[in-house]
Amino acid sequence: MRPNNTQAVFDATAATYDRDRMKLIPGHEGFYAAALELIPADAKTIVDLGAGSGLFSAMLHAAFPAAGLYLIDFSEAMLELAKKRLGDAPNLHYVLADYSTVALPEACDAVVSALSIHHLEDEGKRAILGNIYSALRPGGVFVNADHIAGPTAELEVTYQQRWLAEIRRLGATEQQITDSLYRQQEDRRTPAELQLAWLREAGFADVDCWFKYSSFAVMTGTRA
Repeated sequence: MRPNNTQAVFDATAATYDRDRMKLIPGHEGFYAAALELIPADAKTIVDLGAGSGLFSAMLHAAFPAAGLYLIDFSEAMLELAKKRLGDAPNLHYVLADYSTVALPEACDAVVSALSIHHLEDEGKRAILGNIYSALRPGGVFVNADHIAGPTAELEVTYQQRWLAEIRRLGATEQQITDSLYRQQEDRRTPAELQLAWLREAGFADVDCWFKYSSFAVMTGTRA
């Protein structure tokens, strides 16, 4: 198993991450909108795994301003960006930790993750699902908006070719593309169908992929 240098990579690229992100996610409006729409309307406690610079967390806070929001990330540089973005409201909780090893808050209405879990090895992806399931209250929802692999080697090549063509059309610079490819060295992307099967194995009900745009997908499961 090759070493996982994700934390070091994101610490190193934190300063430019927000500037680059929207140009590097084709269909990002629908991607994030789909994730937000799947969170229970009455959610009071939400946990964001791999919150990073707080881009999705800010959307969550705007949509659920009264909810207790836990931002968990292992990059101090990224979490500092999140604090600058969201501020210090009493219902915002910043947790500097590796979410794959730390205990999660209990009785959550939603656990979400945006573009983070694909950095885990497959065994880590499967293991975190049990922790997420236990953290949710009955009826609570896990929403994983993530970067996925193609189901075949041929489709994976197509995904990458489409991604490069579309981000250039969106105006991404060659430096932004180079930086993104540098970060992608630490990707451990997995096909959506396999991840949906793991959700069912972990006990989740109503498992589905609600949004998919090439290699970007929003997958959910509900604690029965």
